[in-house]
Amino acid sequence: MKLISWNVNGLRACITKGFYDFMERENPDIICIQETKMQEGQANLERAGYNLYMSSAEKKGYSGTLCYSKIEPKSVTYGINGRYNDEGRVITLEFDNFFLVNAYVPNAQDGLKRIDYRVVFEDDMREYLLCLSKIKPVVYTGDLNVARCELDIKNAKANEGNAGYSNEERGKMEELLNSGFVDTFRYLYPTKVEYSWWSYRFNARANNAGWRIDYFIVSKGFEKNVVDSKIYTDVLGSDHAPVGLEINI
Repeated sequence: MKLISWNVNGLRACITKGFYDFMERENPDIICIQETKMQEGQANLERAGYNLYMSSAEKKGYSGTLCYSKIEPKSVTYGINGRYNDEGRVITLEFDNFFLVNAYVPNAQDGLKRIDYRVVFEDDMREYLLCLSKIKPVVYTGDLNVARCELDIKNAKANEGNAGYSNEERGKMEELLNSGFVDTFRYLYPTKVEYSWWSYRFNARANNAGWRIDYFIVSKGFEKNVVDSKIYTDVLGSDHAPVGLEINI
């Protein structure tokens, strides 16, 4: 099974930059999208052969998640136990052999203005994923808005304490992983340096001054099903690159 996740930084804009060409070329079984920045009805998003599931933020032009799946899920849930639907941050698809959780994790913002909200979200998400994993394995994906360690960020020293590389955010990521989950990319490639996001400023992408903040994370034990975990660094259309996961089911 082939899964892809992509923060498109505005789906309507990304469509004009080749989103559907990429989707057709890669032909994933499931594609998870973050930061759609749109409401239902603002564009025709239907694609032949795919079921469509969308969660929009109440605030227009902000946040939002979406999933395309060739396989009809057994169930679809929005938010975390009814929370976070106001910002359209989480969609969960249940399949026969696993849960797929697509998330756009809140940005802590400049000066860590939203760090308290972010920490509560992380705690709620960890508890939610642990509850799901008691039923069947979990695949957790999306823009998780944190670089785990120095391997995952170009300028680690300069960014210490900044949003996405604060002690609080990195600590919550390690807390999640230590509770029974595996970062699939780092599991397969312990020392590989690749990034999934680059600032639009200072020619960051051309200079590969990036961050790895987009992930596929799986329940511990399920990593044995992972064939590959990759970053499509050559795919443009957003300030994020898509990330992919191939699993045996």
